[in-house]
Amino acid sequence: QVQLVESGGGLVQAGGSLRLSCAASGRTFSTYAMGWFRQALGKERELVAAISRIAGSTYYADSVKGRFTISRDNAKNAVYLQMNSLKPEDTAHYYCAGKEIGLSRGWYVYTGTNEYDSWGQGTQVTVSS
Repeated sequence: QVQLVESGGGLVQAGGSLRLSCAASGRTFSTYAMGWFRQALGKERELVAAISRIAGSTYYADSVKGRFTISRDNAKNAVYLQMNSLKPEDTAHYYCAGKEIGLSRGWYVYTGTNEYDSWGQGTQVTVSS
């Protein structure tokens, strides 16, 4: 499994922006499809955004469409989540996750929590009103 370490979380006012980063190590990053999940207090973990192995395909939850952007840099072994126009309801612990798929299915995105086999420890995002 790849090791994942998130950074970039923090406290921000509503309407502000944050950029989360996830650094990967230990395996060939380009063989992984990636996703960003979040879990708010008392709620289930949910997918925020996902990106294919070759970065040609993306998926966004309806709640973040038009505000969040997922991207990856395979040369830097990193995936990012740019979050703009943040709302108090975006407050949650954000996790980076990876699914190893080898060299095939380069354009697939994966949306199920149970489909991912590597997880980071997460980073807290708090949006104040």
